[in-house]
Amino acid sequence: MTISILALDEKTGTYGGAAMTGSLCVGGWVLRGDAESGLSASQGSLPSTMWGQNVLSLMRDGASAEVAVQQIVTADGGRDERQLSALDPRGSTGFFTGANSIPTAGVRSAPGVIVAGNLLASEAVLDACLDGFLGSDGAMDVRLLNALNKAADVGGDSRGLLSAAMLVVGSDRPPLSLRIDHSDAPLDALANLHRHATSGAYANWASHVPTLADPERSTPFLG
Repeated sequence: MTISILALDEKTGTYGGAAMTGSLCVGGWVLRGDAESGLSASQGSLPSTMWGQNVLSLMRDGASAEVAVQQIVTADGGRDERQLSALDPRGSTGFFTGANSIPTAGVRSAPGVIVAGNLLASEAVLDACLDGFLGSDGAMDVRLLNALNKAADVGGDSRGLLSAAMLVVGSDRPPLSLRIDHSDAPLDALANLHRHATSGAYANWASHVPTLADPERSTPFLG
């Protein structure tokens, strides 16, 4: 019932995830991550938020994405209703698509990036999302927006779209967590929110907050 993408820019150490769905609140349900653990996307007809968080814990402790996903999935008797993808701090990926996932369901991947989806208009949605990211230049957030838009252009969620979200994290930057929980045009709303969050007074203020690389940052923000 969702399409998601997780990616790592090895040059900058920036992790990024994005998702969209024909239901509500995709960001709160699907995306999890931080610069020390990697990223996860837990989705499906009956998604488990515990899957998303638990796979991050395993990867933070050193498990590869593939091993972490396998451990989480094997322990859950309801796994057939769920889908999980993960990206570990080394850029490796892992994934699982439950047997009862609503067609079209599947995964596409390339080095440092993974796309997963279910209840999609067609297989072309997965390909378009991956190609949209790989074929884009610029910052992680811009590439993620392009990936979602390319996926939507070929059908996206077969029910249409109601929510979209983005999460970008890194050791030397504040988190960028954007959520459109309900909208008739969630990708337009996400792009608009992104513009406001990455420019002007808000972006200036965000550049002063602590980060993993500088946890005691406290340069006064003068507005």
